[in-house]
Amino acid sequence: MVNIKDVAARANVSVGTVSRVLAKNKTVGKELRETVEATIRELNFQPSGVARGLRRSRTDMIGLVIPDITNPFFAELAKHVEASASGAGYSVLLCITNDDPAIEAAQITSLLKSYPTGMIVVPTQSGGPTGWGERELPAIAVDRPFGGHPLISVDHRAGAGLAARHLIDLGHRRIAYIAGPDDAPVSRQRREGFVQALAEADIEAVCVSGQFDYQSGEALGRFLLQRAPGVRPTAVATASDQQAIGLIRAATDLGLSVPGDVSIIGFDDIPLANLVTPRLTTIRQPVASIAASAVAIMVGDTPMPEGDALMEATLVVRSSTAAPGPEQSSE
Repeated sequence: MVNIKDVAARANVSVGTVSRVLAKNKTVGKELRETVEATIRELNFQPSGVARGLRRSRTDMIGLVIPDITNPFFAELAKHVEASASGAGYSVLLCITNDDPAIEAAQITSLLKSYPTGMIVVPTQSGGPTGWGERELPAIAVDRPFGGHPLISVDHRAGAGLAARHLIDLGHRRIAYIAGPDDAPVSRQRREGFVQALAEADIEAVCVSGQFDYQSGEALGRFLLQRAPGVRPTAVATASDQQAIGLIRAATDLGLSVPGDVSIIGFDDIPLANLVTPRLTTIRQPVASIAASAVAIMVGDTPMPEGDALMEATLVVRSSTAAPGPEQSSE
C-alpha cells in the first residue's frame, strides 16, 4: 500500500511538504504543490483521515449520537445531518445509545478515540451531562438538553400550543392528551404547552402518559376511546406521530371514525404521517434546518451559540382533524 513516504520519495520532497499539501497549507508554493499533487494522482495515494486526525487532534468527521435509529424522527435527523456534513466535506460517525446513559457514555468515549471535529448529541431522556475527560471538544445538543452544552431544538411548548389551539378553533371542548414519559424534558415541555393553551380557553385536558411509540398510542388510545359516546373525548392530541398512528389503529379497532368520531393530531411530521389513512394532522419540526444548523456549527461556518436556539414549529393540517359533529355533545 502506498504511503506518504512513497509520495515524498517519488516527488523528491520531504514528508512534511506532502503533509502541508494534503492540508492545503498556503505556505507551499504553486509549482511544488502541483508536483506533489501530480505524484499523489500517479501513485493513487489515499490519505488516511484518521491518521491526519491523530497528528492535528481532529479529523474531518462529525460524531452523531442518537437514542434510537428505529424512531422515524431520529432517522430523519441522521439523514439530514449526513447530507449537510457531506456537502461540507465531512463524514459522520453514527452511534446509537438505546436511550441508556451507560451506553451513551461508552459510545462517546469510543467516538473520542476517532478524534472527531465535534459532536452532535441527542442525549438520553435523563439528559445528564457526560464529560469529555481531559479533551475539549465542541458539542451541540439537539432536541433535548445535554449538560451545559448549547441546544438546538424546536420550541416544544409553542408547538404543542399550536396543536391545542387548532382543536379549540375547530370547536372541540372534550380534549385529551397522550404525553410521553413523565421524566423526559421534551415530554414535559409539550404537555405543559398543550395544557396551558387549553387552560387559556377554560378547558381542562384529560392527560395520560406513556412512551413515544406506536404501542403506547394504541393502548392509551383504547383506554380513552372505550368510554361512552357522551363522555369520551372528541379530540385527542399526542406527543408524537408514532403515538398518533397507534391511536388511529385503536380508534379503527373500536369501530370509530377518524375524524368523524374523534379528531387526532400528532407531533413531529414523520414521513409516515402523510401516508397513513387518514393522513395525519400534526406539528412539524424543522428537522432539516435543525440538522443543517448543528452541522454548520461543528464545521465552523457558524459560531457556537452562547445559549439555546429554539426553532419555530408549524401546524400541518391534513384529514385526521375536523369540527365535532352535531351528535358529539360539547357538554
